[in-house]
Amino acid sequence: MDALRGASSWRMSIRDVFAVNLRKRRLERGLSQEELAHLAKIDRTYVSSLERCEYSVTIDRLDALATVLGIAAYELLRPESAADPNAPEGHDPNPARGDQ
Repeated sequence: MDALRGASSWRMSIRDVFAVNLRKRRLERGLSQEELAHLAKIDRTYVSSLERCEYSVTIDRLDALATVLGIAAYELLRPESAADPNAPEGHDPNPARGDQ
């Protein structure tokens, strides 16, 4: 964890990571916000707000969204799966990982 803090002054917040991953996975599945919301039994405006980082997701909603998307909940929180278009050029979202 300390290696991540010292490696770069730029870092996405967990809410940003979640928002990017949620939208990416939703689009990969070909789902609209409305379709995802219906399947997860939540309101479409909530999905929109999550993707715009207006709300923090609850653990229960995280699980419901991940289930609908067919992935493990942790995958929505993994920084390395988020490709942020605002990241500095050449930015590695997980610099301490190295080649594994």
